[in-house]
Amino acid sequence: MPRVSKRGGAMPDSPIRKLAPLADKAKARGIKVFHLNIGQPDLPTPPQALAAIKNIDRKILEYSPSEGIRSFREKLTDYYRKFKIEVSPDEIIITSGGSEAVTFAFMACLDPGDEIIVPEPAYANYTAFAIVAGAVIKSIPARIEEGFALPPVEEFEKLITPKTKGMMICNPNNPTGYLYTRDEMNKIRDLVKKHDLFLFSDEVYREFCYTGAPYISAFHLEGIENNVILIDSVSKRYSECGLRIGALVVKNKEVHNNVMKFCQARLSPPLIGQIAAEASLDADEEYMLNNYNEYVERRKFLIDGLNRIDGVYSPIPMGAFYTVVRLPVDDAERFCKWLLSDFQYHNQTLFLAPASGFYTTPGYGVDEVRMAYVLQKEDLAVCLKILEEALKVYPGSKVKKPHTAQMTA
Repeated sequence: MPRVSKRGGAMPDSPIRKLAPLADKAKARGIKVFHLNIGQPDLPTPPQALAAIKNIDRKILEYSPSEGIRSFREKLTDYYRKFKIEVSPDEIIITSGGSEAVTFAFMACLDPGDEIIVPEPAYANYTAFAIVAGAVIKSIPARIEEGFALPPVEEFEKLITPKTKGMMICNPNNPTGYLYTRDEMNKIRDLVKKHDLFLFSDEVYREFCYTGAPYISAFHLEGIENNVILIDSVSKRYSECGLRIGALVVKNKEVHNNVMKFCQARLSPPLIGQIAAEASLDADEEYMLNNYNEYVERRKFLIDGLNRIDGVYSPIPMGAFYTVVRLPVDDAERFCKWLLSDFQYHNQTLFLAPASGFYTTPGYGVDEVRMAYVLQKEDLAVCLKILEEALKVYPGSKVKKPHTAQMTA
């Protein structure tokens, strides 16, 4: 039998999806599973997008240009201008989701063996995309006790070698919900400028910033305009994960030309997805404000509830719709599996994402999970109760209380 690739063997399992078979088995047993593991918004997609799909009047669903439909890219420039990001349509490339944007950015900028510095915990697929490009992730752990603030610049300096080509950030952050301050972004800028690095900046959650301070994009940082590759997506802000429409925004013409070669090789981004995404840009302010306010309420409800449970701690996320939570358990991944395979509370259980999968540093995140507050508050209340009861009876729990929950045989 021929051998499979070493690259495939090195690809990490998704901490978000790898326990899905256990969740499916739990559902097959008749157990209701609450999904806090994945950032799939439950809020409605803009009606403009749904109407655009329903009213498609074409005889042929043709290829689009490899860089995406021009009218969509032109409309995106107006969208970015609202955030004081000045770009032209020719500096925007439409991709098949934000994932393809990151992959193409890495492929266009990095050679095999090149290194990228990433503060962690970080979106787990960055490592997967780096492996595809043959690049190496060098990580710097942020600490939950410090709210996952940017580690000291001195720690970044220690990792820089002749192979270092870039730095990857996600702002607001997935999985922590951390929002980088102006001071932290300036430190990142200075590091990028000093060592002439690429700055890959994932900004798909920019609509969801809860501090009241102005949103800081990597494109707001003066003096590194040609170093920045901005990653974007409509998935989260418009509840359009299934459209698979993202964007790569870059002013560096050499990087742009390299990315376009990969775009041409895959032919074109999804046509119908672009039609719907372009229509979504007409969503009114009320739509965005309602979504924003809903996440603010859910955030407060969930974080307050978590920190009332004995032994549980979550810092207050300042952006996105995730939080990383420390649990009083011996092993969070084992606990997540146990929830799906051995536990039920009133015929209900939880699907959580083990946070160790968002770290590459061994030993980090062992007692942490990521939760996405993409459920109604009524459901979040049930989830909090399930978690509290589960911690009372989990064999590896560090909080021992009387048994009041049920475990499946």
